[in-house]
Amino acid sequence: MSKSISFCFVLLILVINSRCSPEYESQNSVDAPLNTADIIFVGENIVTMESDDAEAVAVIGDRIVAVGAQEDIVRMQGEQTRLVELGAKALLPGFIDAHGHFGAVATYSALLDLSSPPVGEMEDIDDIVNAIREWISSNNIPEGMLVYGWGYDDSLLLEKRHPTRDDLDQASTSHPIVIRHVSGHLASANSLALNNNNINSQTPDPLGGVIRRRPENQEPNGVMEETAMSLLPGRDSLIAEDEGWDLRRKAVEIYASYGITTIQESNVSVSYVEELKKQGLEEPFAADIVTFVMGNPLSETQLSTVKVDSEYLGGVRNGGVKFILDGSPQGRTAWMSKPYNEGPPGSDASYSGYPSYLPDSYIRNAVSMLQSGIPILVHANGDAAIQLMIDGIEEALSDEELIDHRSVIIHAQLIRQDQLEKVKELGIVPSYYAAHPYFWGDWHRLSFGDDRASFISPLKETLNQGIPFTVHNDSPIVPPDIMRLVSISVNRLTRSGYILGPDQRISVKEALHAVTLGAAYQYFEENEKGSIAVGKRADFVVLEKNPMKVDPLDLADVAVLETFSRGKSIFKKQ
Repeated sequence: MSKSISFCFVLLILVINSRCSPEYESQNSVDAPLNTADIIFVGENIVTMESDDAEAVAVIGDRIVAVGAQEDIVRMQGEQTRLVELGAKALLPGFIDAHGHFGAVATYSALLDLSSPPVGEMEDIDDIVNAIREWISSNNIPEGMLVYGWGYDDSLLLEKRHPTRDDLDQASTSHPIVIRHVSGHLASANSLALNNNNINSQTPDPLGGVIRRRPENQEPNGVMEETAMSLLPGRDSLIAEDEGWDLRRKAVEIYASYGITTIQESNVSVSYVEELKKQGLEEPFAADIVTFVMGNPLSETQLSTVKVDSEYLGGVRNGGVKFILDGSPQGRTAWMSKPYNEGPPGSDASYSGYPSYLPDSYIRNAVSMLQSGIPILVHANGDAAIQLMIDGIEEALSDEELIDHRSVIIHAQLIRQDQLEKVKELGIVPSYYAAHPYFWGDWHRLSFGDDRASFISPLKETLNQGIPFTVHNDSPIVPPDIMRLVSISVNRLTRSGYILGPDQRISVKEALHAVTLGAAYQYFEENEKGSIAVGKRADFVVLEKNPMKVDPLDLADVAVLETFSRGKSIFKKQ
């Protein structure tokens, strides 16, 4: 980009209307009359994510109107202009959440957190039992009322196992208790919760799920995998509708505190999307929210009614449909083509996980969606699930010229080298759950062995192949901390300090691209977001330091100081 000032012409006129004079279209020199900017950023650490960085940026309304040399752009300063002198601080495009669950982040903020360090404090099962007891007491929860906790992680607990009904009965036998695994793919319940829902030795395993049982009598031991969780009461019953909407407003603030200006909300119903839009029209959300309707429970007729929005309504638009094909590697339910090195308790040497959706149904619906122009996200962790995802896309495109469909493999963690080649051929976008090497890398070495574990989220090989990709946190599974995600992508250090696949590490600039321009591309929004360029949305994050000038091991500690969405400050660190 030239150091001289540049302007957006027709687009700028359309957006700003009367704030730009008609002759502005034909004037591009630094001597042209300048309109007054609402905000001007100046500094030596403006990271545009374009070919060159800049010294200054000007904003009018919700658009970037000038990027270039400081001496040119400060001429747009007026009495009402906010001048942000960055100094050592850095300005970057607003971060984009490539995959997550906005509503769950909102709801979980009001529920019992049973996470292990560094997110929470649970180190063993006794800690969980004591936390539930304290939650019941401090919240005066009446007997018979559901107690719901989330975030426990068997891989990090001292006992290295899931809490069972017997453990949870120690917390209470007069309250039904359900706790959700950190992966979101398993849950555990106490005896009262099981009994209240008629889950016993005669209850069959649902399609795509497993009720773990006591070997001596086939009674449930409390742990429920995948679709079996649907037999238990859900968290939504604990949150009143009005409280839920308030929590969603607060959740935007949580995301903004991490520099995120575009948020994903996936696994939701059509009716929920419409309600979210309705609330946005009443009072626009401060950041953009892209929804994806959960496709697994819908019939072909219901799927045919799903619409994709080209514009945001009150900060909300539906981006497509999501399908879930398997479970999670940290929960040891991911569907693999070869057996786990170490599977769940009681599994035999042939255990390879399992699908959570009928393969024929997925392929049929993937074909229908793509041929109708509906973008799809497909949750696939294990390589067998990833292969099914690829097969569906290939079937959809078999009689078609390759279209710009940008179908996304969500997580894609155990993808194989040969599958990457097919991904490139078909124009599929992998969105890697790149936080895993730190949070569960040591666990994955046990589950899959070093060879497979080291190729989890193969960012560098994907980059080498020229395949567009993104990275994500899958919040609320882990907090939506983008700088920690960037750090893990760059360093791939596990909790024990082991480097999981050193050849799959990428540079800081490459990791930042995955959460800015790369993520904008995934959403078909690269012309609107993802970089600091004239005519794009004025979405920014101000960091305390330039991430490309710090020790890579310190990346996770680089603080977000301020976040701007649509030209307005929506978070400022106190």
